[in-house]
Amino acid sequence: MRFALILPLLASFAPISAQDLEEQATGLIKRNCLTCHSAAAKMGGLVLEKRELALQGGAHGPAIKPGDSAGSLLVQKTAAGKMPPGKPLPDAERQILARWVDAGAAWTSTLTAVERKRAGKDWWSLQPLKVSQPPAGTAAGWTSPIDRYLLAAMQTKGLKPSAPADRRTLIRRATFDLTGLPPTPEEVEAFANDSSADAYARLVDRLLASPAYGERWGRHWLDVIRFGESHGYEQNHLRPNAWPFRDYIIRSFNDDKPFDRLILEHLAGDVVANGDPNVEVGTGFLVAGPHDTVGNANEAASRQQRADDLDDMINATASAFLGLTVNCARCHDHKFDPIEQRDYYRMAAIFNGVTHGDREFASPAEKRRVRAIREPLELELKAANERLEAIRKAAAPDIAEQREEILSKYRPAAGTGLTREDFAAEEARFVRLKILGTTGGSAGLEELEVWSGARNVALASAGGKVTASSTRIADGSPDAYTPAFLIDGKFNQRWIAATDGAVDLTIELPVGEMVDAVSWSGDRAGGFKGKFEETAVSVYEVAISSDGREWKKVASSEGRLPSRAADREELLLLAVLDEPARDEYNDLKARRKGVQKLLDNAPKLPMVYAGRMRDPKEPAYLLKHGNAMDRGEVMVPESLSTLPFAKFAVEEDRPEGERRVALAQWLADPKNPLTPRVLANRLWHYHFGHGIVGTPGDFGFNGERPTHPELLDYLASRLIENGWRMKPLHREIMLSQAYQQSSAFDEGSARIDGDGRFLWRFPPRRLEAEEVRDTILSVTGKLDRRMGGPGFQLYRYTVDNVATYFPIEKFGPETWRRAVYQTAARSVPSELLGQYDCPDSSLPEPKRIVTTSPLQALALLNNAFLLDQAKFFAERLEHDAGADRAKQVNRAFELAFGRKAEAEETRDALQLIERYGLPAFCRAMLNTSELIYIR
Repeated sequence: MRFALILPLLASFAPISAQDLEEQATGLIKRNCLTCHSAAAKMGGLVLEKRELALQGGAHGPAIKPGDSAGSLLVQKTAAGKMPPGKPLPDAERQILARWVDAGAAWTSTLTAVERKRAGKDWWSLQPLKVSQPPAGTAAGWTSPIDRYLLAAMQTKGLKPSAPADRRTLIRRATFDLTGLPPTPEEVEAFANDSSADAYARLVDRLLASPAYGERWGRHWLDVIRFGESHGYEQNHLRPNAWPFRDYIIRSFNDDKPFDRLILEHLAGDVVANGDPNVEVGTGFLVAGPHDTVGNANEAASRQQRADDLDDMINATASAFLGLTVNCARCHDHKFDPIEQRDYYRMAAIFNGVTHGDREFASPAEKRRVRAIREPLELELKAANERLEAIRKAAAPDIAEQREEILSKYRPAAGTGLTREDFAAEEARFVRLKILGTTGGSAGLEELEVWSGARNVALASAGGKVTASSTRIADGSPDAYTPAFLIDGKFNQRWIAATDGAVDLTIELPVGEMVDAVSWSGDRAGGFKGKFEETAVSVYEVAISSDGREWKKVASSEGRLPSRAADREELLLLAVLDEPARDEYNDLKARRKGVQKLLDNAPKLPMVYAGRMRDPKEPAYLLKHGNAMDRGEVMVPESLSTLPFAKFAVEEDRPEGERRVALAQWLADPKNPLTPRVLANRLWHYHFGHGIVGTPGDFGFNGERPTHPELLDYLASRLIENGWRMKPLHREIMLSQAYQQSSAFDEGSARIDGDGRFLWRFPPRRLEAEEVRDTILSVTGKLDRRMGGPGFQLYRYTVDNVATYFPIEKFGPETWRRAVYQTAARSVPSELLGQYDCPDSSLPEPKRIVTTSPLQALALLNNAFLLDQAKFFAERLEHDAGADRAKQVNRAFELAFGRKAEAEETRDALQLIERYGLPAFCRAMLNTSELIYIR
């Protein structure tokens, strides 16, 4: 085994001649780089046909620096997997390039780009559906059209199907497949003992009717359409109103909503069902992806943000429904598929009126009811504000005349610079600054000083101690804004309060001192500008104590000018008003406050993050080279030229929603071969672990070719025949002999078809991340089956301009719901789910990766959630089986594996329990492959 690991490493250092090294390296450049970096393409200004051109480089500098592979962009980009885009080089080829550059980058010949084939409009996936007669089946029971197509393909490879799976295996497989949950022991026993001919068909029907079906298959669709519940990008704030879209998806799948209708609701639910919130919510599809929430006044940056939003919508729509990488045509015509750059911007024009944000999630009747309550209050508030503004305007001349005189009567306002309060000297050991108000936001100070004459006796170096009643925690560290910064004598770090409310800062001196002043600052030298809000302590009290219990106020903000400009203006206003006007002003303010409180407590319309639609402010332009600042011709909303059937174009002056309706109808047009093919392939992919086309999101040149093209077209046609409903196709697939066969391994068949793409056996699979978590909760008896509503969080969420997510370590009942209801924030891998390849949702995930790592085993073994659940499992076994250890073991096997324990297993389990206890046995059961693998 050691030799197997070492030999590849030795091979990478095997001697190679300078000529061979040059040929290998330049050959790699020729095959992988010249598509984009030839004299004709010249992407990024870089040409790699000659050595001197590579040395000259492009927009980012020289591509190679002979003798310095670490400093060569060519090596850096390939080593990072960024080049070639989408197809990283194997490690061995990356090493060849690095060795070649370090050896001087000898390069004697001019390279010519390898002619690459590309798909034309005659590409297989763009052709009309072609349904052929299924071949005649010859294997026993393999008589359905699906089985006959598969059997014929098997026979061409010299393969034979496997025997049927046993009943216990079959019900476990089907139940996980359709619901994502294990069958109960009672369900397993009932099915295993049901000898009726239609037992399995009735099982499939029952599972398809289960509400858990929508939770399981809705989760698949959420993967495909990149649904996440945070914005992503730098700030990555949560979207608290995104969850109704998730519930809409689950509901739609449970209702078996026709897929052509789902497309229409995803793209134009607000148009086709205006006033029905349960349909309008479907447009959440358009804005389900990431969105940069950082405002930008720079025109170029603002245009880029908008272009990125549109790109996300284009990519999601084309990938989900057409299986095409239209987004690859953002900067130029697609290099491999017949998609023009103009096609990309035709789609951009379709979505040009869609923006991110919340919208009302209520029926017209509900809107009228709520507005009937709120509008009178809003009108009263408006009237009060208008009268207050009239009083201010009338007093403006008097304020201008008396301003300086009035202001001179007050002490200067407290600010972010140095603020000092002097008072009569008095002995104290404790000094407290009570912050009662700021100019806005949480209080933040860099230093707090207590003076005894010319000595700052609060310094930590002098023995001072400081405590704060509130401190912000950020970046996972409780010391990020620690109050210790207040007495370190430095002015480079800040203490910041956790909330906007009142907060106490208390200094404890080592001994009693005669103190006569307190001072503080938030940004004395101006070094924090741009890092924190300019928040100043504006309302405060200073108190002293000898024992920390009895306090004496010695100073306050009383007599100072207000820190906020608006408060200073109100002070001036009240000073110049006569008594009747002042009384009216104060009465109006009191009335306004009361009305505002009523308004705050009045019913509000629920909101949903489902996109906001408007007529575009400006037309869509073709962006040359994808540059948001280099606009070309105006683009009209149109269908893709790739597919010539039922073309449409929508005039710019038509209502915005018409373009989205036209696109939805075009996608679901019966003449469109892509949409039904892509959907049928997705169903097959999730049932068998691999699609007939192995790249579910790419039916273009760079995607895989179908292993069974006739079967794929048959399934697509069946989908249309069934009115675009998915459940009948699920049923047909699952009733096939191919689906019901054993997963037993056969060495001879594996030599012919190691990946099992021709389905000579049912392909075993590991449970997906959500299934692992849900199964553990189901087995231990703690799964909360409540459906819908706001999700639960597996992290602690804080916001300090940007969002920070801290994984939780204790998992209470609020976290025991199905994982589909977990509030999935982007770039925040959740406990356990992240280890088992739960996607991040920043991009569509048409096919989950499946990795195997030590961290997965460690997570199942040591995660706090698992340790808790092992204890709960033990409690369930004691409840279900009583004190009899053998019965407890058998019950555990029934719950976890759907079978009884064998004699040897019972013996070993009893020995383990005797030595380590029942929870340890339960922990072991939750760590078995049999629990998380389906066969």
